[in-house]
Amino acid sequence: MIFDPATPPAGTLRDWIDARAEGGGTAFVFPEGGADISWSDLRNEVRDMARGLAGLGVAKGESLAIIHPNGRDGILALFAALYAGCRATMINLAAGPDAIAYALDHSGARFAFVHPDQMQTFAKVAPNGMEALSPKHLETHGDLPDLQPKDHALLMYTSGTTGRPKGVVHSQSSLLAGGWTTAVAHALSPQDRACCVLPIYHINGLCVTLMGTLVSGGSAAVLSRFSASQFWDQLDRGAVTWFSVVPTIISHLLHGTSDPRDATRARLRFGRSASSALAVETQQAFETRFSVPIIETMGLTETAAQILSNPLPPGIRKIGSPGVGYGNEVRILTPDMTEAPRGQEGEIAVRGPNVMREYLRNPEATAATFAGNWLRTGDLGRMDEDDYVFVTGRLKELIIKGGENIAPREIDEVLYSHADVVEAAAFARPCKQYGERVEVALSLRDGSALSADEIIALCNQRLGAFKSPDKVHFLPELPKGPSGKIQRLKLAELL
Repeated sequence: MIFDPATPPAGTLRDWIDARAEGGGTAFVFPEGGADISWSDLRNEVRDMARGLAGLGVAKGESLAIIHPNGRDGILALFAALYAGCRATMINLAAGPDAIAYALDHSGARFAFVHPDQMQTFAKVAPNGMEALSPKHLETHGDLPDLQPKDHALLMYTSGTTGRPKGVVHSQSSLLAGGWTTAVAHALSPQDRACCVLPIYHINGLCVTLMGTLVSGGSAAVLSRFSASQFWDQLDRGAVTWFSVVPTIISHLLHGTSDPRDATRARLRFGRSASSALAVETQQAFETRFSVPIIETMGLTETAAQILSNPLPPGIRKIGSPGVGYGNEVRILTPDMTEAPRGQEGEIAVRGPNVMREYLRNPEATAATFAGNWLRTGDLGRMDEDDYVFVTGRLKELIIKGGENIAPREIDEVLYSHADVVEAAAFARPCKQYGERVEVALSLRDGSALSADEIIALCNQRLGAFKSPDKVHFLPELPKGPSGKIQRLKLAELL
């Protein structure tokens, strides 16, 4: 299989893994310790695991949960599921117990690859009958099913305005196309080595770095987590040529005390920013200090990551814009779903080979997300005469913290679970560190002595610390519209 910038990848993920194995070369390295994995070793290991899954009776298109952080075992689990033709169901480890339990149950998975550190959580939230896989489960091999590009390959849950996560389904072909759009925009080659520092249970980590690497034929250095003090040294040890991060990481590096070595700067072609808007001042300060160009991009779980990217130098990078479409078409839609004139604000929409198949078992949400064959992003923006898109806001009320989507209603439901809470609304507040942070406004019953610390503790228990509010506001009454609906978007201004 040969990477062609002009044509979306043909075939299946199994075809591409086999082709990379025949070509040889390194696939993944681990700067924190551990043996490298060649493409041939990867193929051999995941093929054996996939045959074990077939022997266990796991069918093509069946959900198979993967509960792993970044690391060798997580990489093998993912590629084994893809090679077997399963619907690799990536579980967000930062989602909190309620969301993890919902994803495991909703996915219909019978089996899960579970990292040892996650076994306690798995035991608490897994549906009855779901089993954690061990090597013994995979000892009996079966025949692998034939695969087609349209077959389901990935299930990844993303927050929505309804509060309940939606299960985004990608096919073999759309997942490959997600890697292809990245490879096209950034001119990736077999000589490139990515840094996979974002979690592979996030679409950016999985599609941009892993699928981009598979399609381009390069390699990736896998880090377990981000560390501002170690990042540049890890890139040096991993011989990295590019990295994909979120604005929060860029800010941490900028405010840290570590700098890359001259050899590391010389090797790095670019850094890539995605998942939320990058402040102009932050980008300029980063490039001035580190002499590494930052390419701002935009993507969605529903589009296998990237839909927009700025060109590489010496192309024109418009600071404040996530760029132009690569490998897919992007347009701005008016409220009546027609194309808006240049410069006019509307909803950003996309169509192309990287667009999802559906939301799992949610035909209403699937239908609402598409206008014909255009996927509606829910983001507002305008397009200039050079096809660069400028994001101006969001139709949805999602809170985007550190590149992760948080549905306000999911937090509301936890707040309302307390007997003293009469009215509740979670909302976003701008934050230099994470882009946005979570705050909540509450109206309590008369005589209640409920404290902010108690509210935060409740949210920590139910949602995990990441989704919990940083601040709690107590009001006599929350603002409402004519219909009596709480006006969430007015809270940040009011408070």
